[in-house]
Amino acid sequence: MELNLKAKLVLENGLLFEGEGFGATGESIGEIVFNTSLSGYLEILTDSSYCGQMVVMTYPIIGNYGISFEDYDAERPYLNGLIVKEYFDAYSNWRADESLSDYLKKQNIIGVQGIDTRMLTRVIRDKGSMKSIISTSDKDDNSLKNKILNFKETDLVQKVTAKNQYSWSKNGKGSLKSFDEFTDGNLYNVVVYDFGVKISFLKKLFDCKCNLIVVPANTTSEDVLALQPDGIFLSNGPGDPASVKYAIENVKKIVSKKPIFGVSLGHQILSLALGGKTYKLKFGHRGGNQPVKNLIDNSIEITTQNHGFATDFNSLKNDVELTHINLNDQTAEGIKHKSLPVFGVQYYPELSSGSRNRDYLFDDFIEFMKQHK
Repeated sequence: MELNLKAKLVLENGLLFEGEGFGATGESIGEIVFNTSLSGYLEILTDSSYCGQMVVMTYPIIGNYGISFEDYDAERPYLNGLIVKEYFDAYSNWRADESLSDYLKKQNIIGVQGIDTRMLTRVIRDKGSMKSIISTSDKDDNSLKNKILNFKETDLVQKVTAKNQYSWSKNGKGSLKSFDEFTDGNLYNVVVYDFGVKISFLKKLFDCKCNLIVVPANTTSEDVLALQPDGIFLSNGPGDPASVKYAIENVKKIVSKKPIFGVSLGHQILSLALGGKTYKLKFGHRGGNQPVKNLIDNSIEITTQNHGFATDFNSLKNDVELTHINLNDQTAEGIKHKSLPVFGVQYYPELSSGSRNRDYLFDDFIEFMKQHK
């Protein structure tokens, strides 16, 4: 593959980068963020929490092991662009189905290589995440800057959530309408609020002997409780948690009725439903090497994360306990209600890319459902 298509990357603050395009051609706008993972770029591409964002990979060589369809974490990618130092087209991997560039082209996602990603990452760290535009067609700098200024993003969750309720079993996605219809012999019935749920979460919950019914993000609390679940899982997802007001109100109505486990955006929505506040981080936490301290047993976990907002623990009432903190900036990474079977973590505890020492969180969720079944 010849990388000779010129591409421009312009940031909201006017900074301009020139590189070469791969994948799709055209133009795309979104918030520019960086990810520090050394591998797992397909899991990053298919993480719905990146909806509306341009992802800068800090690892310098991307594409060397191609794309394996088995590693999908969503039915399709939702990010707006991929920016790398060096794209490697001659992939080598016995599991690979196609090249990264071919995959991006099919998914209509623009990639840019030849960018000084170390400098770009430092800009984002110093100035914070900001809007940006990638273009292989419009070469006028002023035109690109004006497009950034006029760009506005709305409720990102509605772009990634399921349009209709569905079930999940050993055969994957299904059409079962009630838990009585499941025949897998699983012990617990869990409703998953889909704010952009990763497939790896569904697989992990199923492996924990859970029957799963996945519902759209705006499903009412009454409809969820009518399914008579043993527990409720609040998934990951993109954007500002405070903007998903319908989800916050629905969780408020169920928080005292069922065991709840929230992850990433689901953790933030749970925090808001418990009366807390959230705030935007300067450049967020994104990568597979984020150090977290478990305050319950004083252990250290290396975690995979993807979020631009955080819970303000000091805004929560005294009936909520802080269970985990980020060791880089001391932000809240986990909370637990002192009397209700309700808890959440900011990071990803499932078995996708990253460390695998966090099964205890799913064990805790199962134990809560066992106690309250």
